[in-house]
Amino acid sequence: MITATRLESVKEYYFSKKLREVAALIQQGKHVLNMGIGSPDLPPHPSIVEALQAGLAHPKAHMYQSYQGLPELRQAMADFYQRNYAVDLDPNHEVLPLMGSKEGIMHISMAFLNKGDEVLIPNPGYPTYSSVTQLVEAKPVFYNLTQDNGWQPDFEALEQLDTHKIKIMWVNYPHMPTGAKASEETFERLIRWAKKNEILLVNDNPYSFILNDHPQSILSFPRAKEVALELNSLSKSFNMAGWRVGQLSGNAENIQAVLKVKSNMDSGMFYGIQQGAIAALNAPTSWFSELNATYKKRRNMVEHLASAMNTTFDPNSVGLFVWAKLNDDSLAAENYIDDILHQKNIFITPGTIFGSQGEGYVRFSLCVNEDQIQTAINRMKA
Repeated sequence: MITATRLESVKEYYFSKKLREVAALIQQGKHVLNMGIGSPDLPPHPSIVEALQAGLAHPKAHMYQSYQGLPELRQAMADFYQRNYAVDLDPNHEVLPLMGSKEGIMHISMAFLNKGDEVLIPNPGYPTYSSVTQLVEAKPVFYNLTQDNGWQPDFEALEQLDTHKIKIMWVNYPHMPTGAKASEETFERLIRWAKKNEILLVNDNPYSFILNDHPQSILSFPRAKEVALELNSLSKSFNMAGWRVGQLSGNAENIQAVLKVKSNMDSGMFYGIQQGAIAALNAPTSWFSELNATYKKRRNMVEHLASAMNTTFDPNSVGLFVWAKLNDDSLAAENYIDDILHQKNIFITPGTIFGSQGEGYVRFSLCVNEDQIQTAINRMKA
């Protein structure tokens, strides 16, 4: 059969392909340390698993669920935003539970983009923004982020753009892969710029509680709901990546547009998972402190590893990764990580999978325990 022409615009996801190579090395007897993937290895809070287990016995557990999620889940999401971001959300009209925020990227794109529309995408940035844009036959337009500018948008460059075809601008703070936080000025200027140019601003915000003392939502800024949507996720902050629970927040009109797509794509989230998500959102604040204490220890060790690999990094970055610059400018990131993989049996991520601005950088995940990190340090020093 001949596949759809839209498939010609995208490649298989890098990690999908690369992890097969890593698996093959492991089958050959190599003890490969996977430090490339941001898949939390720590367990969720016990109350989350207990809520899931209790939910299995509920009479409605095996029925179709609401496309909008349980009212109690939407309320828990709204309460979470109020407590942690000082954002008021109407749980009935301004909150939409998702089966992971990756699903939300597709739904938002399908709801707002026509063939030929343009989308502003950060470079470096999450590759899914670009691939989904291409799959819906819109055109990616990349805006460069640089270390010299603190990985913030260059507003002078944005002002020079022809914006008449641009419908969506993706932003992602705290930023993945660099770990940069947005300044208040960045969010304020983005909101003004998007409003002036009639562009939908979407902030992807799954990392705001990891090694970050000041979680922030773009929706906390004045008039943000007029132009902005925000994605959030329980995957990283609550160690629930495999549960596939995300959240979309914004004004009622935009949420309704996305719901039109979502309601035609799935038949609701499993009841037990929704109950677990409610428990997660109501977990004690000490949860983040305990989790971050572990990540802090790991980060300190990964910084030693990064130094042993002759790279430099920003000690003030946040999130689940350490983004590091190769000190040898002659090294290509993908060649470097392949050498490390085959010579030292350590897998880290090349910055180039996040865009051309990632050349010369590598990314370390904190989703590995301290013994594994020490093993990696020992291998690099051997």
